[in-house]
Amino acid sequence: MFPASRAFPDIRQKRETMSTRQPRARRSVLYVPGSNGKAMAKTGQLACDSVIFDLEDAVAPDAKSGARAAIVEHLKSTEANGRERVIRVNSLSSEWGRGDIAAAAEAGPDAILLPKVETAAMLTEARRVVDDAGATGTPLWAMIETPLAFVNIGDIARCGSDSAIRLDCMVAGTNDIAKEMSLPLPEGRATIIHWLASLVIHARAFDIDVLDGVYNDFRDTDGFAAECGEGVLLGFDGKTLIHPGQIEPANTAFSPSSAAIEEARTIVSFFDQPENADKGVVSFNGRMIERLHAEAARKLLAKVEVSCS
Repeated sequence: MFPASRAFPDIRQKRETMSTRQPRARRSVLYVPGSNGKAMAKTGQLACDSVIFDLEDAVAPDAKSGARAAIVEHLKSTEANGRERVIRVNSLSSEWGRGDIAAAAEAGPDAILLPKVETAAMLTEARRVVDDAGATGTPLWAMIETPLAFVNIGDIARCGSDSAIRLDCMVAGTNDIAKEMSLPLPEGRATIIHWLASLVIHARAFDIDVLDGVYNDFRDTDGFAAECGEGVLLGFDGKTLIHPGQIEPANTAFSPSSAAIEEARTIVSFFDQPENADKGVVSFNGRMIERLHAEAARKLLAKVEVSCS
């Protein structure tokens, strides 16, 4: 039998971390290359919830230094206008990683996205480097895109309950998952759907957000809408995007319906009534609901409020 400290996280610590984490709407999360100044300049007018300013895959090696400087200048000289701004850095094992993190600390993003996270130790090391660079309050995001990451997915997700590491979100790197596993990526993604489900399950276990991967053919609007619907059913919070034309369909797909919002409000109000204050289960519209449903309803309404602000 495993010692308790290894088998399970400290539930009290988990709950304390969950209670202090601010809800964010992350329905549409757009990658923008740091080497594309025109694209970066347009982000302030886009309706996406978050922008990932990319220094990794989208930037050629000889352009990385210039992209790094451009991102720093952009974030320091422009307003976020309500959008979450994230910088994806290169791996710490690369020649650019530590310089990227130093630049990110100067730019002051809302989060730093780490590529190809495969172990919890990688997050611990990244946290140390980020803190040493002066960005102690900056949350971390983790790209999950290799077989080893899925072997260690429980330990990686568990970092979401560690207030010292501040893992706030995990992102599916679907193209890399398919490549690293030597699998085709057909319509419907049947070859990797079980990997994606595992990612969502582990994110939910530690109450961190989880984003679906990109859809490559930005001209195929029907295919994109279908994959968004699939992501919703899997339980993702939103989708990463490669083109501004994908923003509106993603926002629509990952937004709760007006009926769901109204029901959430009713459930919260129902449990807030004095006669239900000490009840764990109540009868509601012909079915039994528990306090966990009220918690889920409050979480949904908090994200709706953020997305509408």
